[in-house]
Amino acid sequence: MILAAGRGSRLRPLTDTVPKPLVAVAGVPLIEWHLRNLARAGVREVVVNLGWLGEKLRAALGDGGRFGVVLRFSDEGWPALDTGGALRQVRPLLGTQPFLLVNADVWTDAPFAQLVEVAHTLATNDLAHLVLVDNPPHNPQGDFGLEAGRIVADGTRLTFSGLSVQRPQVLDGCPVQGAFPLLPLWQRALAAGRLAGSRYAGRWFDAGTPERLAQADAEVRAAGLEPGARARR
Repeated sequence: MILAAGRGSRLRPLTDTVPKPLVAVAGVPLIEWHLRNLARAGVREVVVNLGWLGEKLRAALGDGGRFGVVLRFSDEGWPALDTGGALRQVRPLLGTQPFLLVNADVWTDAPFAQLVEVAHTLATNDLAHLVLVDNPPHNPQGDFGLEAGRIVADGTRLTFSGLSVQRPQVLDGCPVQGAFPLLPLWQRALAAGRLAGSRYAGRWFDAGTPERLAQADAEVRAAGLEPGARARR
């Protein structure tokens, strides 16, 4: 699933008329990078939630065939349902096994094939696996600690990358209606010792502001990267 319903307020006025997932890095919409990289990793079915300017996003993506995937859409309207509410709405589409969850507003060259492997090997007791990155300047305090493959409450803190593997059961006991975030559910899993994690040391950008978007664009162009392909040498 790709979380793509957000407003992108910090990217205004660009996102007044363009859905945030269609904002481009190196001439390619953020969500297209994800879709092509997911397809390259062997993923064939992707759910995308729609919120702000959702019909524009649906029209731009079509059925997903040109990216190598089959797309299903979950239309939340506006205001949207936040990250937890988004998953609750599509839970019938997610099956019973662990699935990949990707934030549309980040750019990364992380190998999604490794996330697929995590989904296949997630310990039975774990409810989720979060991928963390080194803290960027805009989040110097980080989000979670990481120790020996486990998310912990203390220790050196890193930043959540927007990439994760989730087990549908992480939603057990969640609010039955309305918008709500995933974070409290992850905190509950952490307290129960049921939250795994890893650190990714490669390229990663939160493209949530014009300045960070410009930085991502410049570095990706300089590296000669293309969706679904490795950097040119």
